[in-house]
Amino acid sequence: MGTRSHPNNLFSCEPNRSKLLSQLWQHQINNRYISEDAIAALATEHNLSAIEVAGVASFYHFFHRQPAGRHTIYINNSIIAELKGYERIREAFERETGARLGSVDPTGTFGLFETPCIGLSDQEPAALIDFFPFTNLNAIKVKEIIRKIKEGRAVHEIADSPPANIRFLPPNDRTLFFAPYTRGEVIRKLANLTPEEVIEQLRIGELAGRGGAFFPTWKKWSTCRTFPESPKFIVCNADEGEPGTFKDRVLLQHQPGSVIEGMITAGFAVGAAYGIIYLRGEYRWMLPTVEEEIDQFYQAGLLGKNIAGINGFHFDLRLEVGAGAYVCGEETALLESMEGKRGEPRTKWFYPVEKGYLQLPTVVNNVETFAAATRLLQFGSFEYLKRGIPGSAGTKLISVSGDCQRPGLYEIEWGITVAELLEICGAEDPFFIQVSGPSGECISIKEKFRRISMLDLLAQKDIRCGGSFMIFNRQRDLVHILLNFCSFFKHESCGVCTPCRAGNFILQRKLEKISHGLADRNDLQDLRNWGNIMKSTSRCGLGKTASNSVLHAVDKFQDYFAKRFAEVDHSIYRQIDEHAAIAEYERYKP
Repeated sequence: MGTRSHPNNLFSCEPNRSKLLSQLWQHQINNRYISEDAIAALATEHNLSAIEVAGVASFYHFFHRQPAGRHTIYINNSIIAELKGYERIREAFERETGARLGSVDPTGTFGLFETPCIGLSDQEPAALIDFFPFTNLNAIKVKEIIRKIKEGRAVHEIADSPPANIRFLPPNDRTLFFAPYTRGEVIRKLANLTPEEVIEQLRIGELAGRGGAFFPTWKKWSTCRTFPESPKFIVCNADEGEPGTFKDRVLLQHQPGSVIEGMITAGFAVGAAYGIIYLRGEYRWMLPTVEEEIDQFYQAGLLGKNIAGINGFHFDLRLEVGAGAYVCGEETALLESMEGKRGEPRTKWFYPVEKGYLQLPTVVNNVETFAAATRLLQFGSFEYLKRGIPGSAGTKLISVSGDCQRPGLYEIEWGITVAELLEICGAEDPFFIQVSGPSGECISIKEKFRRISMLDLLAQKDIRCGGSFMIFNRQRDLVHILLNFCSFFKHESCGVCTPCRAGNFILQRKLEKISHGLADRNDLQDLRNWGNIMKSTSRCGLGKTASNSVLHAVDKFQDYFAKRFAEVDHSIYRQIDEHAAIAEYERYKP
């Protein structure tokens, strides 16, 4: 039987500073803000300057330096929320609480703020109150919620329990992720396997990471295994911050065991003794569910010492909770955050498998990847290969939202076409589809026969999907959608590198110019130029992908943008060009 290690305690090999994020959370939850006295006390405890601790606290969206109300409300302002009634909900909250957006009401009871996507795009409009979810909001429901809170009802008692909304599974019992699951089935198989055999099963099954890059999982695990440094860590990236994505939330909420089992299996394969789940701050309400599952694993002897009777196989697991920073979805920024620092991406001299958490070998995979590893070993690699298409084995979880009749979670086999998915979800007059979130690819309905796969074909016949599928009909304002994306990236940029910091601001201003009918083709070309500069020169993946949706849109919807250009006399510009050409000739003529 394993010995329980409380998820909020550090492992003995971790430095004290790694407690800093959770300590800041304690001050925020207990006092509703982080005071100067708290900053000073933490600085003394960790032998840091007060400025450095304040710098960490200021980096994260959910940490406040001023009182944020006895009840803190965050309204989701993602594009799906906007289209489903964000403005009406904001007005209702302001009316019922007496607080203006971005402030606290005069009594100090309610703090009202907005935040990007909270992982509930299939149930919008939605909000978090004291980090508990409230979904499918309308003015009447908001009024009732605030009335109950004013009467003294505990927020957790009146909060919603978001349903899984699993809308589609592969027919004929071909589901992988939602097949029957027995805790410990895969772990007990490890007694008859070597670490190399586990990795070989992943190689045969062609398991690739499900965070968007699709890097072969077996290569990552195999590489980490080769490094002799000890201890090693397995980190589950549950910082699912891409707007429109909620697949990892469903897995952790309704089937956390398969995720935990995948982490334990990774620990066996690479020789790691410790695992950490980094749960995004917006999912704090799921802490009891995940903690309870971890407890069950310890009680069953599936965590701790000599797991499942396998002599010498030790693995402990704890939780870390993020505090609202999209950039922490980037693996090195996540590791910095876990170390009690600002979540700024590292310069990649080394990959995490060599120097990751605490500069020790670390495997970082996302929630879906670990669950997929569990299922692959449960079914066997050859059974796993029967699903999907050549080069894209298995199934994929996709979060579908927007203008469709059945928003929710879809498990599809790789190779399905966009048209088939649109039909299954009941898409309503689809025109603009954003795949893999704002940092992914936008496509038009003309591309509906492209397949969803992991293949990266030069001919672009296939399309990669990291997990989000947002549908917009012909009545939606494309420029407004892109402005929402740009505003999000501008806010979430860590600000370290100029291309991302300045580029997102410039893209937003150019789009505003188009929105106001003041732009011409030169502004469209500027969007392309700045977007490409960001892609080629930004320091991390956020900046490199932030312009993706804009770049794709201006190329695929040229007629749409042409209609948004300003009505100007272009002959004036031709005259100016002619005068400029003459002046240039006079300057350089022989």
